[in-house]
Amino acid sequence: MPHHSRLSTLVIDCRVDDLRPALEFWSAALGKPIAEPDEDGDGRYAVLATDDDEPLILLQKVTHESRVHLDIESDDVDAEADRLVRLGARKIAFVKRWWVMEAPSGHRFCVVRTQRERSRRPFNAWE
Repeated sequence: MPHHSRLSTLVIDCRVDDLRPALEFWSAALGKPIAEPDEDGDGRYAVLATDDDEPLILLQKVTHESRVHLDIESDDVDAEADRLVRLGARKIAFVKRWWVMEAPSGHRFCVVRTQRERSRRPFNAWE
């Protein structure tokens, strides 16, 4: 049975005590208004407003070094993670509802469930 995936989110990992100053910086730098300053109510996630044809932009408070990573959204997270393993990626950890992965180049990224159903950006179909 085929599954579908596409680039979902640009995640800005911020090693900070307070996410708000980073959120304000990236909002101004990218010209994107703040959509949600505290997505889960725990001060760890914030979202900038993007159009339906753009990837989501999420800021995340982290304990590791600050970096940027990508999320790939899929209607079958496990099938997509397995497909990427066949391409040379490595599964690092399953966290809540998503896979943390590592590309052969060493870049970390996540495979997450579908984030935004209504979008003009098409999904790729995989067997």
